[in-house]
Amino acid sequence: MTQHAEPASRRPGHGPKALVDCGSFAALARKAGALEALDRALRQTLPLPLRDETRFANVRNGRLVFLATSPAWAARLRLMQTQILATANAIGTDASAIAVKVVPQPPAPAQPPRSKPLSPAAAAHLRAAAASMTDPELQGLFLELASIAEPADSPRPQAG
Repeated sequence: MTQHAEPASRRPGHGPKALVDCGSFAALARKAGALEALDRALRQTLPLPLRDETRFANVRNGRLVFLATSPAWAARLRLMQTQILATANAIGTDASAIAVKVVPQPPAPAQPPRSKPLSPAAAAHLRAAAASMTDPELQGLFLELASIAEPADSPRPQAG
């Protein structure tokens, strides 16, 4: 008989926590508000292109954790570490280093290709094909398809 031990976390204390260990919703909301205010304060000191490509994420073990959209923006942010730490210490955040993680922006959702409407000539061919069919169900489907292909404001030809 083989016993399966639970896999140990790579780093203790990291990963998902039980809901009861997270504290109250109000405490979480206060922490989120404080992190958002710190994000605004720290990023205000950054030049505009860098400000748009980075986000402050957390304070962990005396480190300010930032997210950058590419390795190039992460490197630029690291070059400003002294200025960022000075600002953080000036507003009362005890930090001695920064950490930058690269988190690329998700790709924009792909737009499905728009189908081209059928031309009036194609609609006429569908109606002609429907007229030559003996199966009423198939004939109805061809006529329905032809009616979709026609612009709403164009007159339908009269059967003669």
